[in-house]
Amino acid sequence: MTTYFIDGQFTSKDSLTISIDDRGYYFGDGVYEVVKVYDGELYTAEEHIGRLFQSASKIKMAIPYSEQQLIDIAKELVKVNEVMTGHIYMQVTRGASARVHQFPEVSVTPVVTAYAIHNPRPLSNIEGGVSVKSVDDVRWLRCDIKSLNLLANVLAKQEAFEAGCAEAIFVRDGVVTEGSSSNAFGVKDGVVITHPATNLILNGITRQVVLKLCKENEIPVEERAFTPEEMYAMDEFFITSTTSEITPVVLIDEKAVGAGTPGVVTRRLQEAFARQIPLSVAGD
Repeated sequence: MTTYFIDGQFTSKDSLTISIDDRGYYFGDGVYEVVKVYDGELYTAEEHIGRLFQSASKIKMAIPYSEQQLIDIAKELVKVNEVMTGHIYMQVTRGASARVHQFPEVSVTPVVTAYAIHNPRPLSNIEGGVSVKSVDDVRWLRCDIKSLNLLANVLAKQEAFEAGCAEAIFVRDGVVTEGSSSNAFGVKDGVVITHPATNLILNGITRQVVLKLCKENEIPVEERAFTPEEMYAMDEFFITSTTSEITPVVLIDEKAVGAGTPGVVTRRLQEAFARQIPLSVAGD
């Protein structure tokens, strides 16, 4: 039976209760993180939990635990649920109170919920690549906050799904920003190009890992905005996220990217990424 964590306790799903007055339910008033688990160990947990606190601070919410306490909770969930390859989902809402838009009294305590699940690496997508579809970016202007308000992302992902694509790529005011649940990278003449970490995108942890790998492997990078026309003309394209790792894109809006197969730079980064994770799961 899966063990969950909520409001200070480890419990089973059948015993888990969330108030109907929880502001996460009413307003999406909360933040969340997803931490990857490789070989039973958390990967980049400090970075993810650090960003959780940054997101909470940006919406003026105090998390009632320290960063280390949340990491310890995540480790315990991995252990008791015997997760070897998978991920932790953790969210914090502002708590339960009467439904009014302004913040509740300070006596209302934010609610922390978390669980660990088995989730294999998406090796088929990593190896063969995926198709994506561009969609209008109609989200709010604080995409740097990893909030629970994901309806625009859900609608975009569904539009892509209905078109037979794995991901939606957002375009705002003639500029490619990111994916509905990923960051987007193009490669042109050996240079990796990605939107800068502004309020218009989420500065993904895997995005940050990729930029570090580029530096370590002397792959040039340009953090700049680029247009859909530039996107279609890229030699290579890939998306990144905690669960998708570095996934090549071979079709954008039914147009082939480069030769229509994963490119050389993408493969180099995938290999470098694989060296960052335990060997026992690198090819699982």
